[in-house]
Amino acid sequence: MSDNKTTKNRKNSSTSHKNDKSVIMRRLAGPVIFLLSFIMVCAFLAQYLTGSETLTEYAQNNPELAYGSAGSAPAPISTVSQDETPQTGTEAVAKREDQIAESSANTPDTSAAENSVKTPDTAVTPETNPTYTTDENSTEEPSEMNRNPERTTYQPGFYYEPLTETVKQRITGISYPESDCTVPYEDLRYVGLLYHDFNGEEQTGELICNKDIAQDMIEIFYELYLNDYQIEKIRLIDEYNGDDTASMADNNTSCFNYRVVDGTTSLSKHAYGLAIDINPFYNPYVVFNKGGTGNTYISPAGSEIYADRSQDFAYKIDENDLCYRLFIEHGFTWGGNWNSSKDYQHFQKVLK
Repeated sequence: MSDNKTTKNRKNSSTSHKNDKSVIMRRLAGPVIFLLSFIMVCAFLAQYLTGSETLTEYAQNNPELAYGSAGSAPAPISTVSQDETPQTGTEAVAKREDQIAESSANTPDTSAAENSVKTPDTAVTPETNPTYTTDENSTEEPSEMNRNPERTTYQPGFYYEPLTETVKQRITGISYPESDCTVPYEDLRYVGLLYHDFNGEEQTGELICNKDIAQDMIEIFYELYLNDYQIEKIRLIDEYNGDDTASMADNNTSCFNYRVVDGTTSLSKHAYGLAIDINPFYNPYVVFNKGGTGNTYISPAGSEIYADRSQDFAYKIDENDLCYRLFIEHGFTWGGNWNSSKDYQHFQKVLK
């Protein structure tokens, strides 16, 4: 009897424990189900409200960014600094899309790079010793360039070269006599340059000079150009039929002209291409007591007012002028320093 009672008690105890576990499970099931449901609802609402993609959808729509490919990678999202406001929701999604787009745009095109060669920039600055190039950055037509393989370019628009047949035809019989000229064509150089006119507008100029000062010319005029120094005209004197007086009256800056010094039988430095006149109307040629008459000769006519150098006026060349300083630095002398006459427009160089 005692054994049967004991066995019965054990069965009752086991049944009681099972009942207790069942009660606990039922009590836990409710909160767990509620929590899972709440998470699912939150996830659905978050996706619906922000319009964002799931990781799976993002990977499917952007395989090259999600899984990576050669030569490309998504841009990293930078951390938020203390001065920035963290972005959430649609702003964060938009920022990420912008970063991805930027990363794709910055991805180098290696196929194009492999088939191209970058041309080095050979342009020089005034502070460096220039390495000159041939036929580069020219403003002339290729047909003209092909006639001048010896062209020397200092800067775009600033160059010199031997005279072409076209240029020879332009000057022969005008600034270059058809006979009795002691200066061979080979000693002359055609110079192309840029300058700013009296309106401050960029113009293309040309002059012919001796080959020994061609380098000086492009360096000086390049500095004048950089400093917006104004020159009214720079044309070949042949456009004035070789008439120096007409060229001065038109305030034209010119260099080579096979002629004598005004009022003498001596060849001018212009005849050798070793002299240049700058803005001549505002910087006239003045001869004191010309021919012992006591009269002062001023050329060109109409520029007499500018012979008084004590006055201040535009385009005046004096020792404070940039043009003066540049030519002196390059070894030229200035006609404004002469004694019996003053040639304020005139710079010349004596070869050693």
